[in-house]
Amino acid sequence: MAVLHKMVAGVIVAGVAMSGFAQSLGPGARPVGADWSRSPVYGTHGMAATAQPLASQVALDVLKAGGSAVDAAVAANATLGLMEPTGNGIGGDLFAIVWDPKTQKLYGYNGSGRSPLGRDLDQMNTKIAAMKADGRLAADYAGIPSHGSLSVTVPGAVDGWFALHERWGKLSMKQVLAPAIGYAEQGFPLSPVIASGFAANLRRFQSVAPMVEELDNAMALYFAGAKAPAAGDIFSNPDLAKTLQVIADEGRDAFYEGELAARLGAYFTRIGADLTYDDLKRHRGEWVEPRGVDYHGVTLWELPPNGQGFAALMMLNILKQTDLRDFERGSPEIFHYMVEAKRLAFETMAQTFGDSDFSNIPIDDLLSEDFARRQFQRIDPKTVIAPDALAVELEGEGDTTYLTVADKDGVMVSLIQSNYRGMGSGLVPDGMGFMLQDRGELFSLDPKHPNSYEPGKRPFHTIIPAFLTQNGQPLMSFGLMGGGMQPQGHVQIVVNMIDFGMNVQEAGDAARFSHDGGASPDGGAPDEYGVLYVEPGVPQSTIDALSALGHTVEVNDGGVMFGGYQAIVRDPNSGVYSGATEMRKDGTVTAW
Repeated sequence: MAVLHKMVAGVIVAGVAMSGFAQSLGPGARPVGADWSRSPVYGTHGMAATAQPLASQVALDVLKAGGSAVDAAVAANATLGLMEPTGNGIGGDLFAIVWDPKTQKLYGYNGSGRSPLGRDLDQMNTKIAAMKADGRLAADYAGIPSHGSLSVTVPGAVDGWFALHERWGKLSMKQVLAPAIGYAEQGFPLSPVIASGFAANLRRFQSVAPMVEELDNAMALYFAGAKAPAAGDIFSNPDLAKTLQVIADEGRDAFYEGELAARLGAYFTRIGADLTYDDLKRHRGEWVEPRGVDYHGVTLWELPPNGQGFAALMMLNILKQTDLRDFERGSPEIFHYMVEAKRLAFETMAQTFGDSDFSNIPIDDLLSEDFARRQFQRIDPKTVIAPDALAVELEGEGDTTYLTVADKDGVMVSLIQSNYRGMGSGLVPDGMGFMLQDRGELFSLDPKHPNSYEPGKRPFHTIIPAFLTQNGQPLMSFGLMGGGMQPQGHVQIVVNMIDFGMNVQEAGDAARFSHDGGASPDGGAPDEYGVLYVEPGVPQSTIDALSALGHTVEVNDGGVMFGGYQAIVRDPNSGVYSGATEMRKDGTVTAW
């Protein structure tokens, strides 16, 4: 059970209360660069960028102790599973791209877990029907339940840690996991964005409680007294400390075959879930080949499906058919072309993406210049393309963590990890200190779809790491968390930097758009445009022009739906690193 302590002081409370008087103020002035941004961080020996300052410091400490970028990335990820359980944890999956300076190559890792072998599509539909019949699901609920055991797939993160560590680790896993274990035992103060995520998840779990076989463990661990912890509260998780200690002592197999696997299997049996010990035992992640698309002198690299990374590559291929540099960055023309490219790429993704072990995905055709030219010809500069594809709301709340680390030897890690929607399924295995993912919600129930639910299959995945190279050398390790925002976010970052000369920090702080309601591989209602959300920094004249073109535009100042970005750039001449995180998250960049 988690332990909470309040940090309340009169002067702090007074300061918070008075902060409302300053809300009408805009940004201050800067001596260099954009007024709405700040300086990138520079370093030579190593760098880490994560969504939580203490996790970034953990990564830097590991680098200083002689660890590799992979050691530091795993240490940070373990720490974030404790400190940011609203976005990730060992109950979820992991993807990574690693630049290896020794071989001068990029390596990709797909750490996604599979559905239970003991449940087929007919059984899934029968269970969903039973939940509707007894009132645990609304009669008109579409798709796989968002919470509870029907959405749970095998957690792949721990296997991913050890696969990466086997290739590039320098320190022992005991050393790597020690900081996370220490913080879990002793506690740490919650940061503001993560605290707001706790509150949002409490509301979510209260609303979906009938779906979840048991919610008591989650409430006791994260929401003692039916209250969400607040910013500045000291949060600890002794159960997670014990789980991580077993992993540190006994290795990967403890989680998939040994003591921890047995405890997970017993929990599955207790709540009547279909996932079993045998499903855990058969899990293995997969090394995959990243694919790249050239764009104005750089190459963007993404991982192949079952993830959505190739949507970003298709977007860039479409955008190459014109030249965005002919317009102002805040112009309606640029937004229109980018949004239409997104809609076209997502339409293709909806029709073709799934687990490559179960279907043949025409990757070469999808990434070809010829296909991109045909897609671009569908864009009308004077109006939106009429909706003619599946429309569905993807995870759009940034419920993911992305981190990147680089070391003195030139190893660069781009890693993303998530439990999917919110904190996950709502299911916390007895005494283990983490929540199981609900990634299986993203399967389609259409038996003819490439992403249809089947036993032992990996679902369509939203989380995608990214990497940029230039002339065959590493340029930037980066990512942007948040469901369907991710491919369109990757493209916006690339356009900001490559086409408009923004530095690594400005590229992330600049106002973004997020088109939601476009096509997706998990089905949905046909013939819907969706909504084009933009941040307040987008000019009103651009918003008006986009509306006139047929876009349904809404300004959203919440920040969360536009993702959370981290990046590390390597200067190809000096080897100096520059890094960035952003205002939409709690994170920071550390370097030495």
